[in-house]
Amino acid sequence: LTQWACLRSFLNKEHDGQLDFEEFVHYLQDHEKDLKLVFKSLDRKIAGQVSADDIVNSLRDLGVHISLQQAERVLQSMDKNGTMTVDWNEWKKSPTLQPAENIPEIILYWKHSTIFDVGENMMVPDEFTSEEHMTGMWWRHLAAGGGAGAVSRTFTAPLDRLKVLMQVHGSHGNSMCIMSGLAQMVKEGGMRSLWRGNGVNVVKIAPESALKFMAYEQIKRLMGSNQETLGISERFVAGSLAGVIAQSTIYPMEVLKTRLALRKTGQYKGISDCAKQILKGEGMTAFYKGYVPNMLGIIPYAGIDLAVYETLKNTWLQRYGTENGHPGVFVLLACGTVSSTCGQLASYPLALVRTRMQAQAMVEGASQVSMTGLFKQIMKTEGPTGLYRGLTPNFLKVIPAVSISYVVYEHIKMTLGVQSR
Repeated sequence: LTQWACLRSFLNKEHDGQLDFEEFVHYLQDHEKDLKLVFKSLDRKIAGQVSADDIVNSLRDLGVHISLQQAERVLQSMDKNGTMTVDWNEWKKSPTLQPAENIPEIILYWKHSTIFDVGENMMVPDEFTSEEHMTGMWWRHLAAGGGAGAVSRTFTAPLDRLKVLMQVHGSHGNSMCIMSGLAQMVKEGGMRSLWRGNGVNVVKIAPESALKFMAYEQIKRLMGSNQETLGISERFVAGSLAGVIAQSTIYPMEVLKTRLALRKTGQYKGISDCAKQILKGEGMTAFYKGYVPNMLGIIPYAGIDLAVYETLKNTWLQRYGTENGHPGVFVLLACGTVSSTCGQLASYPLALVRTRMQAQAMVEGASQVSMTGLFKQIMKTEGPTGLYRGLTPNFLKVIPAVSISYVVYEHIKMTLGVQSR
């Protein structure tokens, strides 16, 4: 029945709804090829057979945890000779196998950092299947993600600028709430001032995403991994290192974004003028102020975001994965929102210190303080809550940012010819 269901699906793609002999042979060859690919991905010892341990280990690498007993039940449905292993002949003849894309489809459906953009590109990069690498679909996904990020950041830019202002100027002596902060920005520079700093925030998406992806792929090779996907701990290490490389390269743009967001009307003519004034007045080192807390912030953000997302994904797959391969829009949005929020919450104090260090030269009477000195100063004058100034507008933008980036991503993806399965 499964084979006929696959064949019927294949027929539905044809214009005439008819199947000639050549098309039938082509279908059988493709189906057997897919089965062979999955069998080889499970048979890691190249023993010509798959055991329960192979199934457990392969799924664990994808973040899906099943017990040995569950894996043995899967094998029993295919094992014909009672050896509790399945060779190629038993595998391809098994009537219980669905079309052979179960493992790659987890990668296809559960993309995370490519789809969701909350303004901070510190997530661990997504995995791409061998098929996506070979067909060039990976760059279409990245392009769609970049376009979605640009639209999402532009829509939520007023909240992002308000967050920066509250991080730098908010204190016990200068109480700034959301409404008063927005009103203050409009009064000082008009409606257009709400988007100050957004230009460079959008421009840096492309180089950062490209550098991060290339670094991630190279680190995977250096780690000696020839698998389609890494394990969770390996992904965290590779993703964090890739993030450090990408952030180190584009960090001057982060400083420019902060300075442009904090500028007064007429202070800078644009991005290039801002860069020239900083270089002339403060020197090259000014472009790397706050670099250390920014790099340290990658670890808790990437780690907690990945752990929470994988936990939510694994929970859903265990409960509903056998009924439906696609998680659906609501599940993806909910998982992305929760994991991003947790990651930001964990790294927020470091992000706040980074922003204040970037802005020290613009704040009247502010002395040049180190990272540890700034932490002590905030704790002494403002208390622990001072480390979370601007957290409210930051959280307010997560849901619209995630939702907008997902919708735009799907539209751009279809325009580029990437079909959703």
